[in-house]
Amino acid sequence: MTLDLEGTQQGSAMSTTASPGGGNATFVAVDIVVLVLYFVLVLAVGFWAMCRTKRSTVDGYFLAGKSMTWWPVGASLFSSNIGSGHLIGLAGSGAAAGIGAIAYEWNGMFMVLLLPWIFLPIYLASGVTTMPEYLQRRYGGRRTHLFIAVLCLFIYIFTKISVDMYAGALFIKLALQWDIYLAIVLLLSVSALYTVAGGLAAVIYTDAAQTVIMLGGALVLMGFSFAKVGGWNGLMEGYLDAIPSVRVPNTTCGIPREDSFHVFRDPVDSDLPWPGIIIGMSIPSMWYWCSDQVIVQRSLAAKTLTHAKGGSLLAAYLKVLPFFAIMLPGMISRILYTDDVACADPELCKQICDNPVGCTDTAYARLVMELLPAGLRGLMMAVMIAALVSSLTSVFNSASTIFTMDLWKTFRSGASEWELMIVGRVFVLILVVASILWIPVIQASQGGQLFIYIQSISTYLQPPVSIIFLLGCFWTRTNEKGAFWGVAVGLTVGCIRMLLDFIYPAPLCFERDDRPAVVKSVHYLYFSTLLSFITLIVVVAVSLATEKPKAEQIDRLTWFTRFAPVEIQEQTLEEVMGHEMAVMVAIGKNENNSTRKDSSSSGSGVRQQSKLVSALYWLCGMERRGKEAEKSPVTPAVPDLSQLRENPRLKQVVNANLIICLSVAAFIMGYWA
Repeated sequence: MTLDLEGTQQGSAMSTTASPGGGNATFVAVDIVVLVLYFVLVLAVGFWAMCRTKRSTVDGYFLAGKSMTWWPVGASLFSSNIGSGHLIGLAGSGAAAGIGAIAYEWNGMFMVLLLPWIFLPIYLASGVTTMPEYLQRRYGGRRTHLFIAVLCLFIYIFTKISVDMYAGALFIKLALQWDIYLAIVLLLSVSALYTVAGGLAAVIYTDAAQTVIMLGGALVLMGFSFAKVGGWNGLMEGYLDAIPSVRVPNTTCGIPREDSFHVFRDPVDSDLPWPGIIIGMSIPSMWYWCSDQVIVQRSLAAKTLTHAKGGSLLAAYLKVLPFFAIMLPGMISRILYTDDVACADPELCKQICDNPVGCTDTAYARLVMELLPAGLRGLMMAVMIAALVSSLTSVFNSASTIFTMDLWKTFRSGASEWELMIVGRVFVLILVVASILWIPVIQASQGGQLFIYIQSISTYLQPPVSIIFLLGCFWTRTNEKGAFWGVAVGLTVGCIRMLLDFIYPAPLCFERDDRPAVVKSVHYLYFSTLLSFITLIVVVAVSLATEKPKAEQIDRLTWFTRFAPVEIQEQTLEEVMGHEMAVMVAIGKNENNSTRKDSSSSGSGVRQQSKLVSALYWLCGMERRGKEAEKSPVTPAVPDLSQLRENPRLKQVVNANLIICLSVAAFIMGYWA
């Protein structure tokens, strides 16, 4: 198809920079120094966390010993969610279509507060480590448990890791002119290093440090952006006039939306209809914030329920900031660099950013490279790396937890704690290799199509999982058959719609929309609502038509039974004590044997090997034990209800903050609606 361009203005537009990073700005020595200081800080925090945490046990490695206070939990919740894909994608969405996409962030403010007040008490009472493990205890059997575990790993590897890796590596490539493979390999290596060595404690504490770096750098860039554009009035007036000089005539290509400064938009023909935001967006968001392993694992690591509530409150308050620190600067970038960031001609976009779909995803990088002075560019590079590394380490640790505790332990029921620790660390390395092998797919997606891919995954795969968690927690009649067939039917329907989206992609602004009605006329947020109702009907119908769940599938596993006494508790405790006594005896025998062997053995070669192995064990936090102790299977621990006890005064403080936070969220949502 030949495009008629507004030729009188083509010359000026063609003079724009042909690289998405923006301009001739390059990194200088002071920027490199800032980057080095960032890496020193992160490694120092990670090393400190490694030294103060017991990493040789399942709870110590995967749940940080359940010793985290509210502020690192809240900071980790925030930084795990705000990855480099957020910095690139949220700013790009602002440049392309206004503030509508911020609804995802503000919806998350409500959902993250549901976790500690509604869902977490159930998870703590059940004594689970992973979310698939909760489904296994609640419903029994293996098929639903394994199905959800594999699905979670699929989502982590092919969406969360890929989108953050692509966005972060693209930024580094533009700033440092590094090969994208080299950038990704180095970032993955750093991420894997302290994930393997430090476990969840190192991840949470480094997340807390990187939250400060991310917010500090983003707020600095926001200040420079508003100063350059002329303040708030300059943004409001300039955005709607930011129309590229080269575009397809007689079309809407390149013209900002009239509802750019509204979150709630037309329910029929807008890009984000307001009924879909309220219902269709909330259900996948509930899965992410209330039953996704990456998020819930941080709350499970809190020392008490009150600290978990405080962490969620901190994360909710922090989620107000991306609107001002990420999205609005993206909109300013469109005003300052209209012809590049908002290019509307596919051929010109291809020249500028090598992506014919559009170049709005370069909005944030453009600001950094063009607007900031030397030194601050290095700070923003540290911000981007911090966002990427914090997100990757969170996914690495959580995916490793799911694989170890839900898949490996299922097929190796007699696995010892030593074996589980080794498997958990090795799986992180496997994730790194899988991520590197996925790079060609990420490059082929070119960012724009990857965003559609991520939306499809969340909209078409998460609602069925949300429904079975929701019913499992709050309807005691739900059974395994209902849950399995509900999620099977829901995911089948969702995958069919997802395939249709890939087969019939959305047309460009100058093309006619010939997609089937189910794709063209049913918005993905409306389809999310429909998919949730289909899953709900199947779960309820099958559960009522089949047998009731057993008592052990209800006690301490729903909201109404979370304080129920467990009849087998005393017996289990005796078994645990007996097991521990046997382990102690085995360790004593082993120590005696090893002492005799050490006294009778000599030779420098043995001593050198022992030192090398000991150093490796120390790095990974592994404590060498006797052979009998290492081979002893892990006995399920009795659920500890002490985490559910709350100090009455602190409980009143967090409840008062809950009301304030919900009021703030409702106000900003209503103000910009």
